[in-house]
Amino acid sequence: MTNKTDGAAWRFKTAVVPAAGMGTRFLPATKTVPKELLPVVDTPGIELVAGEAADSGAERLLIVTAPGKDGVVAHFVEDLVLESKLEEKGKYELLAKVRKAQGLLEVESVIQEKPLGLGHAVACAEAALDDDEEAIAVLLPDDLVLPVGVLEIMQRVRAKRGGSVLCAIDVPKEQVSAYGVFDVEIVPDAVNPDVLKVLGMVEKPDVADAPSTFAAAGRYLLDRAIFDALRRIEPGTGGELQLTDAIALLIAEGHPVHVVVHRGTRHDLGNPGGYLRAAVDSALNTDEYGPSLREWLIERLEQ
Repeated sequence: MTNKTDGAAWRFKTAVVPAAGMGTRFLPATKTVPKELLPVVDTPGIELVAGEAADSGAERLLIVTAPGKDGVVAHFVEDLVLESKLEEKGKYELLAKVRKAQGLLEVESVIQEKPLGLGHAVACAEAALDDDEEAIAVLLPDDLVLPVGVLEIMQRVRAKRGGSVLCAIDVPKEQVSAYGVFDVEIVPDAVNPDVLKVLGMVEKPDVADAPSTFAAAGRYLLDRAIFDALRRIEPGTGGELQLTDAIALLIAEGHPVHVVVHRGTRHDLGNPGGYLRAAVDSALNTDEYGPSLREWLIERLEQ
């Protein structure tokens, strides 16, 4: 389904969040707590992603989880005992925070029985979609993309140009080997210079071989044709299905794929270093913690 749609009317309905990983880089913390529930200041990463999806018009969050990993979905279920205790004690600000997750959007889950790659995780979502859903959003919970809003731009690009739309960040050239990097070309009639046509993608290239400095940023707006492509690609290392291989197949077959370059910040919540930077960055932007944290950081760094 690569036809252009009415930009004023079309919105993706389902946001898919792959959350079946073991969180090995955060062990031993993730032995009992899923990494998606680790708080960025006071809000779990999965709730931040859900809020981003809801702000972009999504109606449903479809979380792809592993067997026995129920805590991520449970975060969105109301806790009447906790809520009643907070209400009795007059802790209304905390009560509002606790209730926020369950009011964002409808949350469902599907199980990825075996860890067979990001492509396989996305494929697990197909059976849960409604017949009239032309495209889905995929949000990687490890990627915190700030400020929010890139999904809104991506929807407008799909409405105008059809196909699939991906998100990129512009990284320093010496860092390209840590990312999947896009091979792109300018779109002659694009009003926004940050909208580019994708010709291909190279996973973690050497600096000399990188086709650009535009790296994947964990936000995808994928035409439903992606599921057919995932069925036709061959598994790679470890028997995993790579989403980038399926996207490459669509490009080879003439499916339009574009990228929106996000000029904000992207933090990697999937490793402790990136997680710490995300927490500090987020805290600095709050009235509650920002001023005192900034003062302390300046004092600490001068020591």
